[in-house]
Amino acid sequence: VKLILQRYKDLQDIIAILCLDELSDEDKLVVARARKVQRFLSQPFFVAEQFTGLKGVLVPIEDTIRGFNAIMDGEVDEYPEAAFNLVGTLEDAIEKGKKLMEAAKA
Repeated sequence: VKLILQRYKDLQDIIAILCLDELSDEDKLVVARARKVQRFLSQPFFVAEQFTGLKGVLVPIEDTIRGFNAIMDGEVDEYPEAAFNLVGTLEDAIEKGKKLMEAAKA
């Protein structure tokens, strides 16, 4: 996870100068997965309930690691980045992703 976030940070200057479309397919994949990891880090914490309006969730570290591994392995590439924002578990992200994709079709 650290490596992909560092690679994304390295690519940000290139993206700012050339734009995302100029990256190789591999680098585009790195960017997409890194952004999902960043969103997945924004789990709904109890202390943030008053700011987010979302109920806090306690997620076991094993579930969080499993979620990061799935993102890194490309198991959830088909879901939009927004699905990973303010969710507790990977299953929550997948459910949110399915809803977002259905809403986009409508």
